[in-house]
Amino acid sequence: MTMGHVTLVGAGPGDPGLLTVKGRQAIAEADVVVYDRLVGPEILALMPNHAEQIDVGKRSCHHPVPQPRINEILLEKAREGKNVVRLKGGDCFLFGRGGEELELLAENGIDFDVIPGVTSALAVPAYAGIPVTHRDFTSSVHIITGHAKKNGELHIDFDALVRHGGTLVFLMSVTSTPAILDRLMQAGMSPDLPAAMVERGTLPRQRKLVATVGTLAQRMREMGISSPAILIVGAVCALSDRFDWYDTLPLHGVTVAVTRPRQRAGTLTDRLRRLGADVLSYPCIETQDIWPNMPVVEALASLEQYSWLVLTSPAGVDTLARLLDAAEMDARSLAHLKLAVIGAGTAKKLREHGLRADYVPDVYDSVHLAEGLIRLVRDGERVLLLRAEIGTPELPALLSEACVAFDDVAIYRTVYRSERSEELAGLLARGAVDYVTFTSASTVHGFVGSLSADTDLTSFTALCIGPSTQKAAQQAGMHTITAANATIDAMIDTLREHCAARD
Repeated sequence: MTMGHVTLVGAGPGDPGLLTVKGRQAIAEADVVVYDRLVGPEILALMPNHAEQIDVGKRSCHHPVPQPRINEILLEKAREGKNVVRLKGGDCFLFGRGGEELELLAENGIDFDVIPGVTSALAVPAYAGIPVTHRDFTSSVHIITGHAKKNGELHIDFDALVRHGGTLVFLMSVTSTPAILDRLMQAGMSPDLPAAMVERGTLPRQRKLVATVGTLAQRMREMGISSPAILIVGAVCALSDRFDWYDTLPLHGVTVAVTRPRQRAGTLTDRLRRLGADVLSYPCIETQDIWPNMPVVEALASLEQYSWLVLTSPAGVDTLARLLDAAEMDARSLAHLKLAVIGAGTAKKLREHGLRADYVPDVYDSVHLAEGLIRLVRDGERVLLLRAEIGTPELPALLSEACVAFDDVAIYRTVYRSERSEELAGLLARGAVDYVTFTSASTVHGFVGSLSADTDLTSFTALCIGPSTQKAAQQAGMHTITAANATIDAMIDTLREHCAARD
């Protein structure tokens, strides 16, 4: 049997945007992923569906899978010929025991490589507005483990740290911080020197505390700082308020659940994260092409009888492209057709396929799309609607009333999903979700269907893309806010305005 390969991947400090491009690629190609507690859910969501996922759950003072057993798992899976990714928080080689894991692999002739990760020792201070070096304050930085031995001893040369100066960054130090600060002062460090603790650094629930070496221990007890957190000591900590950028983002501290299908959630998710929101991905629907399907085959074979082609979602555009390819056709088959779409998102998706919409209504909904078609379609022309299996009834109803000739053909179906529904229900029960985004009525139905009947749907605000989505959410008993028009930009503007008014 061909031996497998092991890749050590540093997952970064928590913000999924700080995962490296190479690390993301390695995860996507993995057969087996072995991961720790500090790897966030959005990074874990990148694992392929076929990949074996092994949670070794390491956290401070609690290793449910001992390190020697982790080393053996990597060896065993590689011997099975698997492409193994060992996913570790931060960087693999900075207090990550990556070297220990490679020793057994090297002894047994297993191929391996290492993809470094962004270390929390540098990223967390940056997210707290603390430059670890600054020519006016210090030209060196020292990274130290604050993890004490089992007997509570700290094997750190505090005299040398104080003597050399520079910024000190202690990782894994929450429990031992009072002792570290005492020992630094015993070694001659001024109790008035600035110091900081940053909890859950680089994540939307990040909290920071800036004080002094002499007061930080008491202040962190009062504030209830807990792991994961890092300790930073040095004059540069005084710059934190002046250089603060992350805590001032407009959606900082706001938790938003996104229900769009994962393949279409990227733009919304990325925009929300850039504004500081804690974004939870809970796709409640997915779309499936209806193929082979005789009505679709007949419609594609007789495109010449139609003058207009109507698409009502970005998913429909992607599905059409795949169906044309399956039928050994391409965009040239549509050359004689005028293209009408329901909104800007669908028009944008058309452009990605090299096509441009001839008509987009000013208001992005089925009613205004129908009204526009009624004005534009001439006598004798026929319209082809390519939409979801269960679509909104207004469009065909209005066309029928106006005696517009059309065929309504389903090219994809919406399937409701319920994976991670227990996790979602738990968050809702704790009031841990501020907003849930809905970009169609089907996302509302999928969301509600994934939860038990007694779930409190008033614990959050539903952010809806348009009136039909709002109606579905209100019928389910949700409090709603609705975008001024049916675009992602408008949804985000509405959310920002609502958060600002709430504050």
